[in-house]
Amino acid sequence: MTESMDSIAFLQHCALRDELSVLLAFLELHSIIARMIPRRLLPALTAALAEAPAVALLGPRQAGKTTLALEVAKARPAVYLDLESEADRAKLSEPELYLSQHENKLVILDEIQRTPQLFRSLRGLIDAGRRRGRDKGRFLVLGSASIDLLRQSSESLAGRIRYLELAPLDAGEVGRERLDTLWLRGGFPESLLAASDAASLRWRTDFIRTYLERDIPQLGPRIPAETLRRLWTMLAHQQGGLLNAATLARALAVDGKTVAAYLDLLVDLLLVRRLSPWHGNIRKRLVKSPKVYVRDSGLVHALLGIGEREALLAHPVAGGSWEGVAIESLIAAAPSGAEAYFFRTSAGAEIDLLLKLPGHRRPWAIEIKRGLAPKLERGFQLACGAVRPERRLVVYGGAERFPLGEGVEAISLIELCEELSAA
Repeated sequence: MTESMDSIAFLQHCALRDELSVLLAFLELHSIIARMIPRRLLPALTAALAEAPAVALLGPRQAGKTTLALEVAKARPAVYLDLESEADRAKLSEPELYLSQHENKLVILDEIQRTPQLFRSLRGLIDAGRRRGRDKGRFLVLGSASIDLLRQSSESLAGRIRYLELAPLDAGEVGRERLDTLWLRGGFPESLLAASDAASLRWRTDFIRTYLERDIPQLGPRIPAETLRRLWTMLAHQQGGLLNAATLARALAVDGKTVAAYLDLLVDLLLVRRLSPWHGNIRKRLVKSPKVYVRDSGLVHALLGIGEREALLAHPVAGGSWEGVAIESLIAAAPSGAEAYFFRTSAGAEIDLLLKLPGHRRPWAIEIKRGLAPKLERGFQLACGAVRPERRLVVYGGAERFPLGEGVEAISLIELCEELSAA
């Protein structure tokens, strides 16, 4: 049964009388559906809590951090505090006193960037707990990945905290049946599971506006919202293109250092990815500028006003958008410690994604195609000859796996995600 049919049946069964109750029931149903999509990070989060006193789960708002944290909390005594709630912040007016009363529980602190001063208290509590043999799984802090958060926690909790990143849902998590929807709507659960494409676009538009007008100013930087929106939109137009800071600076009427600072902020918030060029010892003239991607394809499309699949297929950004989905999914599926690059020579030989896996001497070379009949490009072959990768793979839009040429395999995005997850 489809999700929409499940939603209708659920509402009919409840026979609720007023619109508010219907809305609450519908949101609860979608929350249940969202929890049914397994998150790849769950085992790593559980393991981190078994090994470290504190774990920081960082990611953009609405990526599913709270849902994942509450899933972990089901298996142990836990207390949850939302630091955007005045009532919960009031409980921490004397943090050492309150938190010491929950020494035998996992304390989940959501939206930690609202009260970064808490890290000073956490350090003392962790050290005191260690002396009493309570040195694992004390605190799980959730927050937007701001530079202030990282600096504060690294100064106060060095050697006591482990960082994990939770991105929106990716292709390997949603599966083949939702892949097209993921591409159009992106991986934020509320957007992916919206009742319609139009509702999803409205959610993403509101998300962008909230980030620009509320969330970013709360983190400290005083950046004009309209300027940052223009930069974000320019990056969406150039999805997967080489970074040209001078061109962006001229378009925004600011200097290059300002553009770099704005871009750093979007990268720190896990909203934009800078994919570095491969730096192997190769006797060729290599492109040195990074490639830039808006990390969620749904945000790309919302920034460009693309709300339907047909409009997406007709838009020039379609190829770059699909490439971004594939790259984010493959990096997310790769084992911890994997390094991601791209390769391009000044002569045009190119590899879309090079993944250097832990324990492997040579990277995997991955070419990304959207169609069902991939062709082996000469530029990819020339680039592989220079890099000499361990494996040569072409990710394409079909489902079958087959040899595409000597030493080259065509493989679906979902299958390669599964293979990387098991590596």
